Amino acid sequence: MLRINNLVKSFDGERRRRRNSPSAPQEARVFAVNDVSFNVENGQLFTLLGPSGCGKTTTLRSIAGLERPDSGTIEVGGRVLFSTKEGKKPLNVPANERGLGMVFQSYAIWPHMSVFDNVAFPLQVKKRGDRLGRKEISERVMRVLETMELANLADRQATKLSGGQQQRLALARALVIEPPLLLLDEPLSNLDAKLRESLRYELKRVQRELGITSVYVTHDQVEALALSNSIAVMRNGNVVQLGRPREIYENPNCRFVAEFIGTSNFLSGNVVSKDGDRYTVNTVDGQIVLDSAANLPMGTDVIVSVRPEAVEVSTTSRQGEVPNEWKGTVLTRAYLGDSLDHVVGVGKHELRTRGNPTTSIEPGTEVYLRMDPAKLVLVPVD
Repeated sequence: MLRINNLVKSFDGERRRRRNSPSAPQEARVFAVNDVSFNVENGQLFTLLGPSGCGKTTTLRSIAGLERPDSGTIEVGGRVLFSTKEGKKPLNVPANERGLGMVFQSYAIWPHMSVFDNVAFPLQVKKRGDRLGRKEISERVMRVLETMELANLADRQATKLSGGQQQRLALARALVIEPPLLLLDEPLSNLDAKLRESLRYELKRVQRELGITSVYVTHDQVEALALSNSIAVMRNGNVVQLGRPREIYENPNCRFVAEFIGTSNFLSGNVVSKDGDRYTVNTVDGQIVLDSAANLPMGTDVIVSVRPEAVEVSTTSRQGEVPNEWKGTVLTRAYLGDSLDHVVGVGKHELRTRGNPTTSIEPGTEVYLRMDPAKLVLVPVD
């Protein structure tokens, strides 16, 4: 459905002077998107995830036609929207001719119009040859409003809707043109936490019911994990890992991804032995054994990523029965409602654990930590 190949977009940076010619300032280029490629299959919800300034919104705006890339190819449903292929005339289809739906962070609804008129507007301003009749426009608008559970508010002024209703209105307006591709730029970021969670599942329901191919931009890793079929984690204009949500979370390919997606403890060490997929890693506070499909030679410096939920904390020892048991002292604890975190000091490390809220251990208590080899991740040093 969507094909992005070698996309590059740069902006003017700070002016700097060349060493050999102080009088001639040189314009530095800042690469917001640096040779990015990915495919989105038909019906998928694909998420561009990363911190502010990583290039995710610039990528989305390039697909929409709101930014002109320096080079690369953008293709939707077999139709080329942008191309700078060598030997061919550059192609850049204007944004209003791409026929894509877009939902902005700010909603961008028209306050002087009713709910119905907001949704109908994109159909009413189509070119004369493509314009629909009044009856067909009305039927299509009401069908979309019913999908978004706004049909009973069709005559209400847009400004009299709640934040969640306004977000659903913005989505309805994007869907009414029946676009081949829906682009969503952090559409839930202006909502409070509880409303964001409910609309997250509403958005997922609508996207899957309609089967509409979507590209979603967010910096919220929980949102990305909950919504996506596939995730591209971006950093400094590059895609650093691409995969399904579970794969990204359970098998990060670098420390940045492990840190950005969820919470992790990091233990530095080096590989001392390998037996099949079973590695033994030396750290300053003891050895760790873990299972990994990575192919790393002995002596390689590595980082072991340990998710808090992969650590069992207990006041009794099972040494000799299970691998990876470390002795430590509870430093602090935090009740999170559906779980409880303990921070345990082990030598030079402080390890965060997460478990059932019924197990609460007083700070200062001596405890034993057990780490399941199958749940630990071996990450090469960046």
